[in-house]
Amino acid sequence: DRSPSRGLGDVYKRQVENFLCTCMLVCTGMFASCSNTSKEEPISSVVERGLDRAEHQSLLMAKKLEPMEGKLPKTIKNDSLETSDYSWWCSGFYPGVLWYLYENNPTSELKKYAEDFTGRIEKAKNIKYSHDLGFMINCSYGNGYRLTQNETYKDVMITGANSLITRYSDKTGLIRSWDFNADIWQFPVIIDNMMNLEFLMRATDLTGDPKYKQIAISHADKTLKNHFRDDYSCYHVVSYDTITGEPHKKQTHQGYTDESAWARGQAWALYGYTMMYRETKKPEYLDQATNIAKFLMNHPAMPSDKIPYWDFDAPNIPNEPRDASSAAVMASALIELSLLNPGEFGDQCLKYAEDQIRSLTSSEYLAAEGENCDFILKHSTGHKPGNSEVDVPLSYADYYYVEALLRLKNLIK
Repeated sequence: DRSPSRGLGDVYKRQVENFLCTCMLVCTGMFASCSNTSKEEPISSVVERGLDRAEHQSLLMAKKLEPMEGKLPKTIKNDSLETSDYSWWCSGFYPGVLWYLYENNPTSELKKYAEDFTGRIEKAKNIKYSHDLGFMINCSYGNGYRLTQNETYKDVMITGANSLITRYSDKTGLIRSWDFNADIWQFPVIIDNMMNLEFLMRATDLTGDPKYKQIAISHADKTLKNHFRDDYSCYHVVSYDTITGEPHKKQTHQGYTDESAWARGQAWALYGYTMMYRETKKPEYLDQATNIAKFLMNHPAMPSDKIPYWDFDAPNIPNEPRDASSAAVMASALIELSLLNPGEFGDQCLKYAEDQIRSLTSSEYLAAEGENCDFILKHSTGHKPGNSEVDVPLSYADYYYVEALLRLKNLIK
């Protein structure tokens, strides 16, 4: 201490104190390393903290949107909340969050808002221009029906499933994703479409009609055959020739290059084949999910906090945007995969998912109360090449984060 106001006695005393503090820190570290008791926050506490914050944020969001007829949260644009109506592909995620939070804490307030915002999507049941009816209806009405057995919800789901299968082609054996860029793609199918197959599985459960399940399996089989590279990474878009039914173009529309591993696409693939194995018990789906998980968990470009960059091959890593939505989807899938493929590999999946949940529930990614326009998570990336929704909250990041929290909570009870 070079302060002129201190005498030599004070200097000596300060040096002794510093020495003793150093010794105590060293000894504490030695004892901690020898102890089986970790000072890391228990995962159960992390989960409860995440769910509490999610409920707080979601109720704030509901109260602000309540008087805005037909509106649903989308993202933040120009520092303000951007909303959508029922027709946007993400419309079902926020009602789904509310249903999950109601499942965790069945209060009348959460149920009221879950019903309100679910009802705002009903018109989507008649949409035939989009493959995203699963996201839109199953996440909202599907969770609502699961928890309430409301027959009106069941009717909406069946109507929506019938709308979705109008996009199925016997020639390709797949559900068409997009209708634009007809000069480039004849019959485009995106990996995201795997996520909508669960909706068709529910439709067979609800009606007893096997056609929905048959279409889902056909789509999964053709995607498995044509969407993946030798390392189990996947393309974003595969377009099929409408005459031969075979692929004519493979691209990664929202990734860095056609041959790069766009992070959310890999997460969709992992989740989709994990879910399809749960639904069908077809071993090839479990093999595919397992190999995709290994690709992701062992990727050298995965950051230490396990929240992916928007593309694993992005050129400026580590100075590239993260995508919390990819991590949320991945964590939820890995928790389920740990149960479907138990043993050492299942343990690895669960530990990896727990690490991702810890990161997402840290202040780096979890919004502070009342901030982030009341979304739950920060730092997601929608479409980087299109400079759209970069480093912002996204409703589907929140949905799969809350789903992952609930899955983990149920597992560690």
